[in-house]
Amino acid sequence: MARGTIRYWAAAKDAAGVAEEPFEAATLAELMTNVTAGRDRLSQVIRRSSFLVDGNPVGKRAHDTIVFADGTTVEVLPPFAGG
Repeated sequence: MARGTIRYWAAAKDAAGVAEEPFEAATLAELMTNVTAGRDRLSQVIRRSSFLVDGNPVGKRAHDTIVFADGTTVEVLPPFAGG
C-alpha cells in the first residue's frame, strides 16, 4: 500500500470538490475504486479521463498494472474542449 497525492483538474476538480487529496492505494485501479466510492459525479468524470502518474501518461495500460510507490502523484485529466 502506497501513500501519495491525487490531483484533479477541470471537471474532475469540480466533481471532487477539492483540487487534491491524499490517498493510500497499491494500484491505479484500487485508487479509482476508492476515490469514486459514493461520489457518482466524480465516477462519471473519471471514466472519461486520462491519467498521469508521476508525470507519465498511463495511456491504454490496464489500471491494475499501474503500481504505486510511496510519494506517487496521480493527476486526473478530464477531456478538454477546444481545438
